[in-house]
Amino acid sequence: MKLNAYLSDNTDFTAPQLNRWQITYEDIPECALEPKIHFSFHNDTLQEGEKVKLAIAVKNISRHDMDSLLISFKVLDKNNQTHVIPYPRQKPLLADSVLIAEIEFSSYGYPGLNYLLVDVNPNNDQLEKHHFNNVAQLPFYVGVDRINPILDVTFDGIHILNGDIVSPKPEIVIELTDENKYLALDDTTNYAIYIKHPNGSEQRKYFNSGGVNEIRFYPASLPKNKAKIVFKENFPVDGTYQLRVQGTDKSNNQSGSNDYRIAFEVINKSTITNLLNYPNPFSTATKFVFTLTGSEIPEIFKIQIMTITGKVVREIHKDELGSIRIGRNITEFTWDGTDTYGDRLANGLYLYRVFTKINSNDVELRETEADSYFKKGFGKMYLFR
Repeated sequence: MKLNAYLSDNTDFTAPQLNRWQITYEDIPECALEPKIHFSFHNDTLQEGEKVKLAIAVKNISRHDMDSLLISFKVLDKNNQTHVIPYPRQKPLLADSVLIAEIEFSSYGYPGLNYLLVDVNPNNDQLEKHHFNNVAQLPFYVGVDRINPILDVTFDGIHILNGDIVSPKPEIVIELTDENKYLALDDTTNYAIYIKHPNGSEQRKYFNSGGVNEIRFYPASLPKNKAKIVFKENFPVDGTYQLRVQGTDKSNNQSGSNDYRIAFEVINKSTITNLLNYPNPFSTATKFVFTLTGSEIPEIFKIQIMTITGKVVREIHKDELGSIRIGRNITEFTWDGTDTYGDRLANGLYLYRVFTKINSNDVELRETEADSYFKKGFGKMYLFR
């Protein structure tokens, strides 16, 4: 402020002198960012989805109270586009007091170099002396996620091979796992599921809220970023089907350059193939291999091992074999060549046969190329120690 006064006396040539010159005014507040009091910036290099966190002090450096304070936060992205980060109006900033402005938001959608713009009392929301000390610009870089998520598919808890037989009413579980600890797999639109039927038609499966073929979605929780889709399907027509699945993460990385495809066969009738032991011949251990079709597990499943004279030396029951499922089975049970009492059997040729029943009815034998190794339902195994 500068004042000029011009005084003259053209008669006596004695200009009057000022004894006192007083100016009165009404002062206004002034605030400023004060990083020396408090400043915290979580990280200037982030993985996409990680939180941007800032805390900075704002001080009223005047003797006058300020009203409720407006603070603006914006992101200037790599394309010079600004994005407003919502932030509520703060309490009044009293004279000589300090306020800590804190903000936290996701870096999702801001790949590359960005700037966080801070503006206290923007657009002179309330009267203030100066504004240059109210603004800050903080750069931060967000790395782009370029790693594919991992897709995993099971039928009734089993990883099947292409062309395997499955139950006509299988529970299909699709899991997608992403290494990103910040962008949760929580959106059903990131998945595409198709079933191709024996007649060649392909049907897309949608997430719905009810019905027999309901698809349930279990979103991922962080930091273990794994989402799961579970649905029970019904295949009433025998034949070969195909499941096709594609999944993407929040950064649009696909689970594979090609869709996951697996063909599987459905046979509604309950049957069992001849049971083979593997390895054969064996010396210390052998397992049993067979294939079941239909939708029911036999209630009775017994393997009877006997000498060539017909003497039964060992019976193996269903509860010993371990888990049995529709489709291809390799028993958890391993026979070590001992009899019912645990005594080791002599080397040589042994015969075996299988008894299976569902609802007190024998399970029908399904023909395979291995049937030539069986005679009247009896198989042969060779024990050599």
